[in-house]
Amino acid sequence: MTHEMLLDTYAKLAVRTGLNLQKGQQLVMTAPLDAVPLVRRITEHAYRAGASLVTTLYADDETTLARYQHAPGEAFGTASDWLFNGMAEAFRGGAARLAIAGENPALLAGQDPDKLSRANKARSRAYRPALELITGFAINWCVIAAATPAWAKSVFPGLPEAEAVDRLWKAIFACTKADLPDPIAAWEQHNADLRRRTEFLNQRRYRALKYKGPGTDLMLGLAEEHCWKGGGGKALNGVFCNANIPTEEVFTAPNKDMVEGIVCSSKPLSYQGSLIDGIRVRFEHGRIVEMSADKGQEAFRNLIDTDEGAARLGEVALVPHSSPISTSGIIFNNTLFDENAASHIAVGQSYTENIRDGSKRSKEELAALGANTSLVHVDWMIGSGELDVDGILADGSAEPLMRKGEWAI
Repeated sequence: MTHEMLLDTYAKLAVRTGLNLQKGQQLVMTAPLDAVPLVRRITEHAYRAGASLVTTLYADDETTLARYQHAPGEAFGTASDWLFNGMAEAFRGGAARLAIAGENPALLAGQDPDKLSRANKARSRAYRPALELITGFAINWCVIAAATPAWAKSVFPGLPEAEAVDRLWKAIFACTKADLPDPIAAWEQHNADLRRRTEFLNQRRYRALKYKGPGTDLMLGLAEEHCWKGGGGKALNGVFCNANIPTEEVFTAPNKDMVEGIVCSSKPLSYQGSLIDGIRVRFEHGRIVEMSADKGQEAFRNLIDTDEGAARLGEVALVPHSSPISTSGIIFNNTLFDENAASHIAVGQSYTENIRDGSKRSKEELAALGANTSLVHVDWMIGSGELDVDGILADGSAEPLMRKGEWAI
């Protein structure tokens, strides 16, 4: 198929399988400027699916960078509260959410760490009302990606720009199954495979996971009444959607107070325009008490200093080392892809869907079960072909879950 045909198939996949957009539903979309061709195709498919209104908010890397280079220092505690409040209001009114990733992963490298910290905290506070609706799975939402020149050059630095963009698009189409003869059917089968994995884990009712690998020796307690999820799921509005395209993970909620030991990252983390690599942390009683990073250390420190919950875990996910994204051999410098190439953990906010009847419980009840609360939710990768994971049962006995990064069950 031509690039244009693949792009159209990808757009349809995002609307039909990612969002499962409903007739009469509004769609709020965010995207980088370079993603305009994809946005236009998604918009067309959204209206064909019966959308009542599609609203797209564009981001531009150059104007984002201009703020850090020229805005007055006192301005970095300011965020677009009005915009995020409007998004939250749209979600409460039933709108679906589609985010298109593709920003330059190292856009803000070399900028003032204090400005970055204050701006990220202000944005996190302003975005909180919308984030709670997303982490609570109140609506059907989805995250996909678009190949942009800056992102492509970070992934394939030795290639000319046009060739790098073309190669990144081909990788995106392959990882999302958009290049298969029937992508929608392929996703139905993929969801069924992930569902079988989550059903097994939910039956075993492990109380903890034990990680062992190079630089990693970690005991990670799981929240009481935790639920494993993976692939597509039904939002509280009754719509079945796939929140991430691609996805290879099964995930659940850790106990925010029951994480002990050391863990190292296995892939770079792109966070708010900073590339963070070589993360090493030590947990005591669930909290990060020591940290370092080979690259972007100040950015990671600022992240976990966002609030009390940012230094604790809100998600744990298992991904086989042989996942299609991992076997591609590409480090995407983009969490949407890299988190599906390796097992990972996330600092910050827990997903209420990972607690049994989580949407019906109060914040106090969720906290008592071990769920975490924070203004942020940021995944970072810890899995590799050398990582072993055991499931710890209620009686303290251990069962092998993963060996050398592969499922042992």
